[in-house]
Amino acid sequence: MDTNVLYFGDNLEILRKYIPDNSIDLVYLDPPFNSKKDYNILFKENGGVESEAQIKAFTDSWHWTQTAQDTYHEIVTKGPLKVGKLIGALYDAIGGNDVMAYLVMMTIRLVELHRVLKPTGSLYLHCDPTASHYLKLVLDQIFGGKNFRNEIIWCYTGPRKTPKKFSRKHDVIFFYTKTDHYIFNQQTIPHKSGLHDTGQVETFGRLRKDKASQEQIGEIRKLEERGKILEDWWIDIYPTDRVRKEMLGYETQKPLALLERIIKASSNEGDIVLDPFCGCGTAVVAAQKLNRKWIGIDVTHLAINLMRNRLRDSFPGIQFEVIGEPKDLSGAKALAHQDRYQFQWWALGLIGARPLGEKKKGADKGIDGVIHFVDDPAGKVSRVVVQVKSGHIGVNAVRELKAVVAKEAIGVLITLEPPTSPMKVEAVEAGYYHSPIWDKDYPKIQLLTIEELLQGKTVDMPPQTQTSVTFAKAPKISKKEGEQLSL
Repeated sequence: MDTNVLYFGDNLEILRKYIPDNSIDLVYLDPPFNSKKDYNILFKENGGVESEAQIKAFTDSWHWTQTAQDTYHEIVTKGPLKVGKLIGALYDAIGGNDVMAYLVMMTIRLVELHRVLKPTGSLYLHCDPTASHYLKLVLDQIFGGKNFRNEIIWCYTGPRKTPKKFSRKHDVIFFYTKTDHYIFNQQTIPHKSGLHDTGQVETFGRLRKDKASQEQIGEIRKLEERGKILEDWWIDIYPTDRVRKEMLGYETQKPLALLERIIKASSNEGDIVLDPFCGCGTAVVAAQKLNRKWIGIDVTHLAINLMRNRLRDSFPGIQFEVIGEPKDLSGAKALAHQDRYQFQWWALGLIGARPLGEKKKGADKGIDGVIHFVDDPAGKVSRVVVQVKSGHIGVNAVRELKAVVAKEAIGVLITLEPPTSPMKVEAVEAGYYHSPIWDKDYPKIQLLTIEELLQGKTVDMPPQTQTSVTFAKAPKISKKEGEQLSL
């Protein structure tokens, strides 16, 4: 089994095809919550200004379609008996609606995650009160109620308008094991962490005020050094929007400290950590930092590209593999035929361009992606604008791009089919962009085929500098425990 690998694709198919029985030490999953919300990836322009671009990463809503019906049928006819009975009873109670669609999607994947766990393995399911009560019923049937270990409450603070109800400020993390014999490393946190301390520390604290004896003071110090045994409610970890250096613009991103705590508790160095809904990759980054092997799965090329950049930024020189992306022209054509937007995101990733515009027809206004760079002594930001075409095109596509990039530095047209001779002539006639810093000319319009990109060709443009990043850049991470290095 491959490790330190990112898989693109449906995690159900990936689990069944690539992950053997009893092979994973720890599963962490932070799946969509069925909150009826479109989660976006927000990108930042240079200087930290929010971009106009919002790319829909996924729509967190589910509907009772033929696929949901087929999945339901598979669970009740071929799944574990107790699980099938539960899902059948829930269907009888609530019907074939959106909630049920979400539950069958989650159930069939949780059955597979239970299969791949080692007997000593653990699973942490991160959710919120929207569906946690249903998910616990499912987990109890799959893992057995006796293997439920904790309902961890992660509490946090921050502004939120909630008219006519209390402001919700916590997530739920269910902790299950496969058997009674599982890895668990007890953790402590400093008494000064802000938690409400009780017992001896409180008593000795009062004594200290009354000039406690040297022996009592020594006991206080021992307790403080030992720390407080971690409980099932966590209030000492800030959400990512309050840990600015970690923010990558992924709305559902979780803080690194949260994943480090889970991975330290339920795995050892060299163990394998799996995240089947890995999004922007916090779990795999934490696993890499803590010397664990890892496997990440996501269903969008947008997330795969984000994780690829994050891993390379965090761990310069890291070696990992991406499986499921096109490796040749035939694979690229198959992806384009299957999903035009996934093809577009994948193609933009080949040149490190950031997607621009929502994934709906006409929303990009002639631009599919951009690369930012600073090429002016005054720090002015310039752009390479990119169009991606997966069908048959002619010279008009180049003329349209020329009009789009009239006020931009460089325009790039990525094509699946080879450009025609008139297209090449039209591109050459566009002339050059002159770089004032590098005192060099670059072709104003550049035509790049998918085949050329797969062979290593890229955009001819001024070098990108540290102040000219296209994606939000993750901080470098030292493998030394707890140490972070700034860029």
